[in-house]
Amino acid sequence: MNPPDSLKVQTISSPAMTLDILPDVGASVLNLRSASGRPVLRAVNPGNVQSSSQCASFTLLPFSNRVRDARFVFGGREVQLQVTTKDGLTQHGDVRNRPWQVSRPSATGLVCDFDSRHFANINWPWAFTARVEYLLHGPHLDTSVTLTNVDTLPMPAGLGLHPYFTRLHDGVDPALELPAALIYDTDERSLPLAEARPVRANEDFRRPTPLGERQPDQVYTAWDGVARLDWGARALTITADNVYSHVVLFAAPDGSLALEPVSHATDALNLANQG
Repeated sequence: MNPPDSLKVQTISSPAMTLDILPDVGASVLNLRSASGRPVLRAVNPGNVQSSSQCASFTLLPFSNRVRDARFVFGGREVQLQVTTKDGLTQHGDVRNRPWQVSRPSATGLVCDFDSRHFANINWPWAFTARVEYLLHGPHLDTSVTLTNVDTLPMPAGLGLHPYFTRLHDGVDPALELPAALIYDTDERSLPLAEARPVRANEDFRRPTPLGERQPDQVYTAWDGVARLDWGARALTITADNVYSHVVLFAAPDGSLALEPVSHATDALNLANQG
């Protein structure tokens, strides 16, 4: 099915993979497939895309995950953001559904730029620019994210990526390896209740373990920046720079599995004030 007329798709390819990007929807990943046609990220029908939430991956800027009551204090200043969720929070920054500018340095690379000053209704009181670069090489996709404060005042900031992976391949549930030693307990709105604590046995994926019946939506930390999904006949490895000190593990309602490298805990803008 072809995407709606309003969605413009940019495609880059290597001998191993093909990547489709939607510049007007947060420069989000529409699909990533191997040369055989097998989806690497969850398979997305372009006709179903109404926002980045239906994409295979999207970028989280200038913060990731949730902010309690869409409010925090920074530098002695109380900041009230627009509420964007039904339970009174704001979530996932404010770039993932906005248009980005695109350039193509090569057949295997794509650069997408964003400037918050172009949007009067941006849900963030500081001016910033961002860049996301996608590069295919060999059997790899490299995604680089840059966030720059262009305001006259210091600003808090964070970033993250929100990829969804196809969980079942040929009916096989993968073994997940996630070398993370700490996890956060959360309330009914998925907000941390306290500092991170050591993982318990049923939360521990430091050795490869199938998820089974578990449906996690949790934030881990004290990880080494590597995660792996292993289906036996094939495997996939995610690596993240050390700026991504946390990782979100989320079993999505559609059956896919999100492994999200992020630079901070959920509600870090408020946790920082609590020490």
